[in-house]
Amino acid sequence: MKPFFVQIKCELGRAYDVATEIVDAEIASEVYSTAGDYDLLVKFYVEEGTDIGHFVNEKLHPVPGIRDTYTIITFRAF
Repeated sequence: MKPFFVQIKCELGRAYDVATEIVDAEIASEVYSTAGDYDLLVKFYVEEGTDIGHFVNEKLHPVPGIRDTYTIITFRAF
């Protein structure tokens, strides 16, 4: 499994709704609220060879209340 992270900027007042929708969809490993430029940090795992761009576009972007995303692709855990 290949991990990656997505920072999510939500519409004002929608962070908890977005987090709940992601958790209920069972597409993420972990969902954290954050302070700063983004409202949520979400950890995903996909099968090796999965196109991460397509995954984010098809599974995450349709969630209502998301304004912007920033995907962080990981290489190795220490």
